[in-house]
Order: sequence, then C-alpha cells, then structure tokens
Amino acid sequence: MKVKVFSCEFIEKLIDDAIHSPRGRMHRNVHSSFKDPCQRFFNSIGIDSYIQPHRHLLDPKPESLIAVQGLFALITFNESGKINDIVHFGTEKYKGTNNISIGVELSAGIWHTVIALKDSSVLLEVKAGPFDMAVAKEPAGWAPAEGSSNAAEYLISLRNIACSKLH
Repeated sequence: MKVKVFSCEFIEKLIDDAIHSPRGRMHRNVHSSFKDPCQRFFNSIGIDSYIQPHRHLLDPKPESLIAVQGLFALITFNESGKINDIVHFGTEKYKGTNNISIGVELSAGIWHTVIALKDSSVLLEVKAGPFDMAVAKEPAGWAPAEGSSNAAEYLISLRNIACSKLH
C-alpha cells in the first residue's frame, strides 16, 4: 500500500496554481482513475472564482466538501434560482464564529454553488465514483454561465448575501 502525503507545500502549490489559473481555481485529484469507486480531490478556489450553480441529478451521488484551509459558503437554490439556504464552512480558525461548520454533505439533485469567502481557500471533495464527465454536472439555466459578461456581478451578489448571513 502506498502512502500519499499532502504537505503544506502541496497545498501552497495548489493555491499558487489557482491564482494563476484563468478560472481562479485549481484541483488536484487524489484518486488514480475516473473509474475509482471513490473520487477525491483538493480544490483551491479564489474569492473571484465563479462556479455556475449546478446539480448532480443525471449521476445522482451525494458529495462531501470539507474545508482544509479558509472559509466557504455553500449556497443552495430552488428550481427557479431563489436561494434556499447558505451554509458557511471553514477550518478551525473560524470555529469561534457562529454558524461555521467544517464541512457539508450535499444530497444529489440539489441546485448549489460553492464560493470562497477568504483568499487561499482549499477544500477536499469526496464523491462516489466512477466519474463520467458527460453526466457529472447539470448547469442551472437561470444562472449566468462561467465566463459570461454578467457572471462576475452575480458572484458579487452571492458573496454579499453570504457575507451578510455570516455572524
């Protein structure tokens, strides 16, 4: 059995790669193949990185998101795009702050997005495999597409709402 070590240098390199990425985020797979029964990866998400709200209904598997560094907001939506809930999660640095969890598990089929509320935020995502890109994610038609002209404005509005709910 091989031991994989996720050092501080590993996380710092991931963060640096995310900073220099056009999308403002970068992931590193822990699993060795998309066919693996458990898909695991670290994801560094910048505060200006927009992930279009989406759901995983075509490949209905729950996903777990655990904060490794920083602070996040999971935002869930109803079918028409109205915010249902905001769950803040982060590392032990934020444990004194009200309503901060260390992670979330999200049932399949729920419209959602994740936004970083602090620079250099990193999460670990775990989901059952195998992974099939063709059915992995269904983007919300009511939300701006990544890279569209109104995506940045929408992200700012989501971040402002998420921050206003942070106590």
